[in-house]
Amino acid sequence: MSYRIFTDATADLCPAMTEGLPPVAVIPMEGELGGAPFTFGPGGDLTIEEFYAGQREGKFASTSQINPAVYRDAFEPCLKGGEDILYLCFSSGLSGTIQTAHLCMNELREEYPERKMLCVDTLCASVGEGLLVREALKKQAEGAAMEELAAWAEDSRLRVCHWFTVDNFEHLRHGGRVSTVAAAAGTLLQIKPLLHVDQEGRLEVIEKPRGRRRAVEAQLARLEAGWKPEWGGDIVVGHGGVPEVGEQLRQEVQKRRPEAKTFLSEIGPIIGAHTGPGMLAVVYWGTNR
Repeated sequence: MSYRIFTDATADLCPAMTEGLPPVAVIPMEGELGGAPFTFGPGGDLTIEEFYAGQREGKFASTSQINPAVYRDAFEPCLKGGEDILYLCFSSGLSGTIQTAHLCMNELREEYPERKMLCVDTLCASVGEGLLVREALKKQAEGAAMEELAAWAEDSRLRVCHWFTVDNFEHLRHGGRVSTVAAAAGTLLQIKPLLHVDQEGRLEVIEKPRGRRRAVEAQLARLEAGWKPEWGGDIVVGHGGVPEVGEQLRQEVQKRRPEAKTFLSEIGPIIGAHTGPGMLAVVYWGTNR
């Protein structure tokens, strides 16, 4: 029986990550930039370039949960077409949108009792979520059944290691993830905070290196210490509106781990709302989440 994998716009999948794989459906997400509403993803009205340009002009952003009507509009055509659905959802540690997804699926199950719908909390975000989705698509292409793939995703999600560094504290402060005092002190000391996605799928500041170079070295050190290529040979470098810097980091990763398949992907507005322009991410399959 055929099924379609769904994810949401925060997965930040670059085209190279899905090339040659089964199609994935991406659900758009909404937010505000400088008080103006936007939609990001398929059919959206804001590009990543426009988003970071706005942030650099001093505009702050916020995000919101996916509307039930958006879920229905995404899921129902698939069900009508005779396909089942496996939804790999944005981390519950960062958004309550998964609860809306469950409610929508419960309603649709009554209307389409012959169809199956499964929802997995990825406990991942941005390019980390994208890495999990890419591996799921590979397994789907190999013939994995939907229930088997859902079980694999739940068993494997905490193997996705996310290490982020941000250029300044301002957007973390605006989102309430660090205090005003900590942000002021960090700015004064040129601290480039290092964050990860923890076991509960939450974004957490873990270290406070001084200067971009030290922050990047901290990311690379964790990759060196934790990467398990036997779990997955792909490594994704993400960037928040700094493609040249992101490419330099991708090349450094490739140099250190030539056996890896590396990707460079843009970090979109959903995570970018909290981290701001200049963010860099390294995500991989490993032991040191």
